[in-house]
Amino acid sequence: MELTAYGLPSKVIFCRSCVISNQRPSSTIEFRQRIAEAKKTIDFDSEGVCSACRFNETKNLDINWEQRESNLLALLEKHRKSDGNYDVIVPGSGGKDSAFTSHILKYKYGMNPLTVTWAPHKYTEIGWKNFENWIHVGGLDNVLFTPNGRLHRYLTQQAFLNLLHPFQPFIIGQRIIGPAMAAKFGVNLVMYGENQAEYGNNIEENRSPVMDKKFFSGDNVESLLIGGKSVETIIKEGSFNLSDFAPYIPPSEAFLKNKSVEVHYLGYYLKWDPQECYYYAVEHTGFQSNSERTEGTYSKYSSIDDQIDMFHYYTTLVKFGIGRATYDAAQEIRNGKITRDEGINLVKKYDLEFPKKYFQEFLDYIDISEDLFHETIDKFRSPHLWSKDSGEWQLHNPVWQDREED
Repeated sequence: MELTAYGLPSKVIFCRSCVISNQRPSSTIEFRQRIAEAKKTIDFDSEGVCSACRFNETKNLDINWEQRESNLLALLEKHRKSDGNYDVIVPGSGGKDSAFTSHILKYKYGMNPLTVTWAPHKYTEIGWKNFENWIHVGGLDNVLFTPNGRLHRYLTQQAFLNLLHPFQPFIIGQRIIGPAMAAKFGVNLVMYGENQAEYGNNIEENRSPVMDKKFFSGDNVESLLIGGKSVETIIKEGSFNLSDFAPYIPPSEAFLKNKSVEVHYLGYYLKWDPQECYYYAVEHTGFQSNSERTEGTYSKYSSIDDQIDMFHYYTTLVKFGIGRATYDAAQEIRNGKITRDEGINLVKKYDLEFPKKYFQEFLDYIDISEDLFHETIDKFRSPHLWSKDSGEWQLHNPVWQDREED
C-alpha cells in the first residue's frame, strides 16, 4: 500500500456524477486546529455518488423553497430596524456572491445592510474595479478592513511554508470580520452567502441555517494557531506583540451570546446557484468578469479579486490532486450547466496549469525565492498522488483516466 499524507484515502475514487474525488477534505478548519491535514474527506454513497451531488438533488427535489423564503422573511423582520441604523452585516469582497447577497437584502427585502470586507492580500485590477462598483453602482455602505500588512505577509508566508495553505490567515480574518463588526456596530444579524458544506464539507451542516460558532469564535488566544504556529510562539520570536493579532482573535462564544449575534447563510433560505448570482451581480452592481480566464480553470468570474487566490487552488492540487478546474466543473455539473464529459475535458485541459501571471508578485509578497517555493511545493506532494517521470511530476489516476477505464 502506498503511503498517503493528510489522512487521505489510499485509493483515488471519482464521483460517478461529477468530477470530484474522495481526496477532497470535508472538514472546515477550526481555529483551535489549524493544521494541514484533511482528517475527513467527502462522503460517497454505495452508488459512487458524492454527498455534494446528493445534496444538490435534495435542493432540486425535496426542499420547499417557498417555505424557506417565508422563514427568511420572519428572520429579517425580527432584526429589522426602523431608526436608520444597520440591521444586517454582509461580509464579502464585492464578488458575485456577496454582491448578490447584499443587494437583494437591501433592494428586495428592505434591509439596511452594512457590507464589511477583509481586504484581499493584493487586489487584482478587476477585483478593485468590482469592489468599487459594488459600492458605487450597487448603492451599498462598506467598511474595508486591512490588517497589519507586515504581520499578514508573515502569517501568509508561514502558512505556505508550514501548511502549504497560503490562504489560511485570510480565511481566519474573513470568518471573524462579520461577527466582529456586528458586535462593534450593535447589529445582531450576519448574513453570509452559500454554505461551503454544499460542496462537500460535512453535509449535515446544510440542515441548519446558522454557521457553527466554532468557525468564528474562540477563547484561548495564545494557543490560537496561525500558519502552523501558536500566537504565543510568534510573539516570543520578538517581531510582533499580542496587540498586533487583534484582527485575528475570534470573539468568544460568551461575548457573541451576550451581544445576541446570529450568523446565517442566505443559501439556506434561497436556492443558491453561483452562475445566477453572477448574472444578478452583473445587472445590479456592475460586476464584471475578467477579460481572460483564470489560470488553472476555464472560469472568468469566480474568485478574481486577489492575486494570491490562484496559489491557494494550486496548493490544493498539490496536496489533494484537486485543482481549480475540478472545483468549478464539479459545481457546474451539479447545477446542470455542463455535462460530466464536458467537465472531465475541462479538468484535463486546465487543472494542472501552473499560475504564472502573478508568480513573482506572490514570491515577493511572502518573501521567498523561487527555489524555496518549488522545494516547499514538492515536500507536500503525497506519494499516492504524485510521482516523477523523466524529471516531471505526474498525477496518478486523474479523472480523465478514470473515464477511460469505465
